[in-house]
Amino acid sequence: METLSPSILTRTIRQRPAESHKGTYGRVTLVGGNANFGGAIIMASAAAVYSGAGLVTTVTDPSNQSSLHARLPEAMFADLGNLHQLRDLVSTADVVVVGPGLGTDESSLMALNATFSAIHAEQTVVIDGSAITLIASHHLTLPAARLVMTPHQMEWQRLSGLAIADQTVTNNQAAVADLKATVVVKSHRTQIYTPNGVYENPLGTPAQATGGMGDTLAGMVGGFLAQFANPTDAVLAAVYSHSAIAEELAATQYVVLPHQIITEIPHFMKTHEAN
Repeated sequence: METLSPSILTRTIRQRPAESHKGTYGRVTLVGGNANFGGAIIMASAAAVYSGAGLVTTVTDPSNQSSLHARLPEAMFADLGNLHQLRDLVSTADVVVVGPGLGTDESSLMALNATFSAIHAEQTVVIDGSAITLIASHHLTLPAARLVMTPHQMEWQRLSGLAIADQTVTNNQAAVADLKATVVVKSHRTQIYTPNGVYENPLGTPAQATGGMGDTLAGMVGGFLAQFANPTDAVLAAVYSHSAIAEELAATQYVVLPHQIITEIPHFMKTHEAN
């Protein structure tokens, strides 16, 4: 297992070429946020935008539209209940992020199935939160695409069948092989299982223990994947950046809030870009 270091940042975050436009930096469609959990998808969407994704569309419950536009005017809105439109938006994205705040009821399941039905092999799909729980509880077939899953340890237990005490590197690797996905197992020392090996994030702080932290990470992973050529490095750099920003904030704060990490992402990326 390899320990991540700051070198993953300059290896991944590139200076933007002068001749570029919003299409250069990828289309990200995010699906989630029912009427009760709108904050989750708004934070994920904001993290994707602030990470530099070129075009971001948020498919969410209509009750979240005003909040989304007030918090994040850069993101476009679509109705989570309009499954035909959802499929169109998912099918034309470069990266799909599904699950933050989606919920686990019947309408959530319909939205997830509609999302999966529209995905094709050339896309990258980040599966987070409620979507992982729905997959585990309904034994859903994963779409044929480049998959990144971002479970916390309890979600990973539901998905893999491994009790938290049994989530060793060896056991996790066997479970990941069955999924054919990159899996980010979030914990005190997050581990990332990739086709190129297993990595551990040495950073992180208890100041991050607050709602929305994982939603923010999922959006960052989506934003990095939309822009940077090496998908494994993009995931690793997003995970490392998320914790590095939090540690910087925690030096002077008792609690670090997800929206504070989001605000700092562009500054952090500028500091660590490679020429």
